Amino acid sequence: MDPASIFGPAAQAALTAFGVTAAELRFVHHSENVTFRVVDARDGGALVLRLHRPWYHDLAELESEHAWTRALVRAGIAAPEPLPTTDGAAFAQVTVAATGEQRWAGLARWVDGELLAEIVSREPNAAAAARHFVELGAVMARMHDQATAWTPPAGFKRHALDEDGLMGSTPFWGPFWDHPIFSAAERDLMLATRATLRAALLRYGKAPHVYSMIHADLHPKNVVIGDGSAAVIDFDDAGFGWHVYDLAVALVAYERHPHFTAFRDACLAGYRAVRPLAEADAALLPMFLLVRNLAQIGWYHQRPELPPAPGLPALKQAVCSAAAAFAG
Repeated sequence: MDPASIFGPAAQAALTAFGVTAAELRFVHHSENVTFRVVDARDGGALVLRLHRPWYHDLAELESEHAWTRALVRAGIAAPEPLPTTDGAAFAQVTVAATGEQRWAGLARWVDGELLAEIVSREPNAAAAARHFVELGAVMARMHDQATAWTPPAGFKRHALDEDGLMGSTPFWGPFWDHPIFSAAERDLMLATRATLRAALLRYGKAPHVYSMIHADLHPKNVVIGDGSAAVIDFDDAGFGWHVYDLAVALVAYERHPHFTAFRDACLAGYRAVRPLAEADAALLPMFLLVRNLAQIGWYHQRPELPPAPGLPALKQAVCSAAAAFAG
């Protein structure tokens, strides 16, 4: 069965809980969560319906995600605005009959525009593509401004991508050093690198101007460009973490791109046009790029049911080289 057939009945049940009659219900994507695009028959408005994977976040964590995205929207940041069920709840629980799963369903307003990844892939002009990284840096800075000034509501619960969440003995995205792609010697290098990075993160500290709620997954398929500005979608991985880690996540997909330097400099310029970023903090970007790459390998290790990632061997080589240089 295709994903639309498997999850479509549960999506329809979720829309009933939200009081929405769909003029159109279109399956979009099945990766971490299952996503549908909905056209509301009442007003023609576009909505995004997500059926959340059952093992990743509990209800309190999902409600906290919506609390932050709602606060971001109120602050004027372009993000999906969450909508309540007819009972005023943030999520509705539905059963996927084909799999026996129970999933929490959330509904929000659709964000229009083109994915940054698609723009970069079709744009031959480096300067033209780099302009969108200025927009990305600016929206990220506005998010960090909001987060550092924001007091989360009582009961707010999200994970922390701190020294233990990233480089602890049980990191949030899995033990990267145990991935079978590493030889015994490379595994030893990864363990030594983990210890060194954890100590560096501890020294860096968690002052509010460098650490707060962050999106934590601002890769180019989670950034929507429209009308000369950037919007941010998919807050599934949002948690507490370092602002420079957010920058690293946004840039790491292009680390080996021929125009990486232009993209990086444009992103930092856009960020600094909105919010200060000290040179000492920006200088930590290579370290956080390594941290993100290691976390990504941990994610692959945590998800053995997925097909082998074609870029994993190249990522391993890059990580081993960066780790050796970092240790040296």
